[in-house]
Parts: sequence; structure tokens; C-alpha cells
Amino acid sequence: MSATTVASPAVAALDAPSTAPGGVRVRERVIEKVVRETSAVTIGVPRDEVHVEVAEWGGGLAVRIAARLPIPDLADTEAIRAEAPVLDRARRIQTALADELARLTGREIRRISFVVTGAIIPQRKRVR
Repeated sequence: MSATTVASPAVAALDAPSTAPGGVRVRERVIEKVVRETSAVTIGVPRDEVHVEVAEWGGGLAVRIAARLPIPDLADTEAIRAEAPVLDRARRIQTALADELARLTGREIRRISFVVTGAIIPQRKRVR
């Protein structure tokens, strides 16, 4: 028995072309779930707070994301000063999502629209 026969399938290179006939099909709902989860993590909100639409566009994917944006407590002036303006944060989120979604899906992300639908303010903790 050779070492290649005993090696784990996880050890095999993923970039190596398959010699088995057939194809790989990924359903739209899988892509949508990947986009929703990645968007929630990148934005910093719960997954059920993010609404996504994914469509084929220009040989790649067009993604529309709608979510509330976390902002610091308005009473915390230091946190407000340290935070970037909303448009800058939205652009950074778009760029980060385009890179991460392209990596995860293996598809070119042609367009990302990010709609800020509101704000999420952290709950104040009461001291007893």
C-alpha cells in the first residue's frame, strides 16, 4: 500500500483537476446563505437582521445587502469621535464583502449594493 492510498482526502490538493466525469452545481439558496452569514459577520449584526438578494450579472454576481449599522452609544463621546463616518464605514464594508465573497463563492463579485436601513445602538447595562 502506498502513502497516497492511505492519505486523507483533506490532504489532497483542492486545486488539482478532477479525473472523474461530472460537474458541480451549487444552488442559489446556498450562495444566498453564504452571502447572508458573511455580511452579518462583516457588518457586526445578527444573521436574521441582514436581508440579501443575489443575482447573476455580467458574468459574475450582483449582491444587494440591506441591514442596520451598529453605532456607538450616543452618550459615549469618545467612541463617537473614534468611529468613522457612516459613508466611509459602508464603503469599507462593501470592499471587505467583495473580497470575502469572491473568495468564499469562487465567483467574481461584479456589484455590491449596501443599503443602511437604520442603526443598532448597544443596550446600556444597568448597574445595581
